[in-house]
Amino acid sequence: MWIEFKNYQEKAIVKLRQEVNDLLDSEENKICIFKSPTGSGKTLMMAEFLKRLIDSRIDGKKFSFIWLAVNKLHDQSRNSLKKYYDQFGVGIRCSYFEDLDERKIGENEILFLNWASINKKGNIYVRENERDNNLSNIVARTKDEGRIIILIIDESHRNAETDKSKELIEDIGPKVTIEVSATPQLKGVFRGVEVDLKDVKDEGMIKKEIAINPGFENFKLDKKLADKTADEIVVEAGLKRRKELAKLYEAEGADVNPLMLIQIPDARQGMIDKKDAVVQLLGKYGITTENGRLAIYLSDNDSKINLENIEKNENEVEVMIFKQAIAVGWDCPRAAILVLFREWKSMVFSIQTIGRIMRMPEHDHYKNQELNLGYVYTSLSNISIAEDIAKEYITVFEGNRRGDYKDIDLASCHSKRFREETRLSSDFVPVFFKAANELNLKDRISLKHSIVDTKLIASGKITDVDKETKNIDKKGTLDIPKNEVELQIAFDYFARENLAPFHPELRSIKRINDCLYRFFDKSFKMGVDDWPKVQAIVLAEENRQAVIDVINRAKEFYEDVVGKGKHEVIQNEEPWNVPEIINYNLNFVEKDYKRSIIQPYYAKTKGTSNLSLFEEDSDVEVKFIEYLEKAKQVKWWFKNGSQDGSYFAMPYAENDQKKPFYVDFIIMLNDGRIGLFDTKGGIYAKTAKERAEGLAEYIAAENKKGKKLFGGIALKDKNSWRYNDSKKYSYDPSNLKDWKFLDFGD
Repeated sequence: MWIEFKNYQEKAIVKLRQEVNDLLDSEENKICIFKSPTGSGKTLMMAEFLKRLIDSRIDGKKFSFIWLAVNKLHDQSRNSLKKYYDQFGVGIRCSYFEDLDERKIGENEILFLNWASINKKGNIYVRENERDNNLSNIVARTKDEGRIIILIIDESHRNAETDKSKELIEDIGPKVTIEVSATPQLKGVFRGVEVDLKDVKDEGMIKKEIAINPGFENFKLDKKLADKTADEIVVEAGLKRRKELAKLYEAEGADVNPLMLIQIPDARQGMIDKKDAVVQLLGKYGITTENGRLAIYLSDNDSKINLENIEKNENEVEVMIFKQAIAVGWDCPRAAILVLFREWKSMVFSIQTIGRIMRMPEHDHYKNQELNLGYVYTSLSNISIAEDIAKEYITVFEGNRRGDYKDIDLASCHSKRFREETRLSSDFVPVFFKAANELNLKDRISLKHSIVDTKLIASGKITDVDKETKNIDKKGTLDIPKNEVELQIAFDYFARENLAPFHPELRSIKRINDCLYRFFDKSFKMGVDDWPKVQAIVLAEENRQAVIDVINRAKEFYEDVVGKGKHEVIQNEEPWNVPEIINYNLNFVEKDYKRSIIQPYYAKTKGTSNLSLFEEDSDVEVKFIEYLEKAKQVKWWFKNGSQDGSYFAMPYAENDQKKPFYVDFIIMLNDGRIGLFDTKGGIYAKTAKERAEGLAEYIAAENKKGKKLFGGIALKDKNSWRYNDSKKYSYDPSNLKDWKFLDFGD
């Protein structure tokens, strides 16, 4: 199985390797921060980074690793890394304390430790004992073997800043400490790698946002059922949403059974155990542990029911009750809804808490935007936000499309993202097979081949060290058949040599290798156990050229398929309409705009300290909204967004590249005409030529199909609003005679 890393993951792995290698050359012990959002695949990136760190080193450095984590996270991390390395046959050993040989950490061995086991005095890993088997001595013996120790502190925000932690880091004395967290704590560190939340969202790994109690402002309580508790209301709302999401997944053709999580506080003495009340409540809706629809995941000494395979997308469990203890590190991407109760008293709402419902079940966003959100239902009256990052992420406000809206069905487009042309993506696999078929590779390959050997210089000599020479004098060569390790190195080198014009990076090398393995499996039934034979066949003198020809032809196909379409603009399959619901986070504030089709209208603040700085940013956009609010002919207006398929865009060309143009405003007039306007001021009006002409072309084309569109670039001049809808756009502030006056009636 080949793992396809997301763009941001590949960049982070490469950068982390570079940073750590730089720090290894320093005379002092150093700290490196790896900051990456929850749900971004930190463990996977760390696993691949460690693999690449030890790969093909020419400096002779040898490593041993210590991986420290909280709660049971060290178990989860160890299992994830072991599975990853076993799957790819990587020689990194994942061990617990008791697995160590000769009371030291071996070369390319990771010792996984639970923070609690070493963070208290008297613990066996720290204390002196008769077997001399404590952590300090294990570290000393490992260093005596000449190995460099690298310490990884996972989910470091929970432990890295305590005095005990600092003391421990000093005791271990690792050459490099890597702090891995969404919210790092170690201070005064200037080296590190940061993965941006936006990149993780853009590549579909995590949900776009989290909605809290969506639509509750319109909630109407049935007076006959007024005895419903707040807890019942939030559980009911969560269950209703879960059903809706299940139908939407089905409509998308995704085999995903969305999971609702109910987080209960730890039982307090003298208080009713919340678990029993919740189990009873869920029983009313036919969700029980007996019928397999309810799972319970509490502490080690408490209930654990129906947890087997719960993380699998198609698992039948619909609701899981859990306590705070599993909040860190637990990974179930189909979890979509989180229910929290008032008993929390003061709830500090952090990325870590909502991390349980942030992941996307199939690592990509769906066409239906509701599936790209996470949902929190809570009986808390207020939630405080722990980290700044969460403010960007949690949505607490909701704007709804007005009831008088009628579909306008505009043709819209979006930009299709492609991986960089510098490397080979999974799109290379089908074109490799196409090339192999075209060039008849199967018949050109000889399974009986010459021995692949290493040619060593025999009795060579250099008589003049200052004289340049292409070939040194030698009596001959010594030919030694390559062993499996040498075959693998030669095979990787062969792929690398034939990658140009693509970068010779590891993932592209492995992509070519993978294509060759697949080809031999399909054509000659040679599986994983036969890989050394496959390598020898490919590298044999009589077969090399045929394989090189296929690789070169496949690269030509690949450039046609991917290269030319890097910025391809794709027409949306469905006509565009104003979104029914738009969710807003805590950086937004409500504005009283009556003619906005989205009610209430929320505008973004530049900073929480000044609520007068709104989303419209430029004065010209604020003034334009004020004009639309007064204009008698305006039935409604919509302030457009600027990303993905949920907002309106039209194609335009810039430097021979097609791009989507997200026009600022869509305006419906009483006479049925639709205005498409982009407001500009000063220098920005000068730079709008390509977009203006793209807009004019779009309007003309759509009107031929029966639409009633008009619009262009709009600006305010001497208290008048004017717009340019010319096919050939120009802007001269001293001469606006070609700009029409905009008159929507005051």
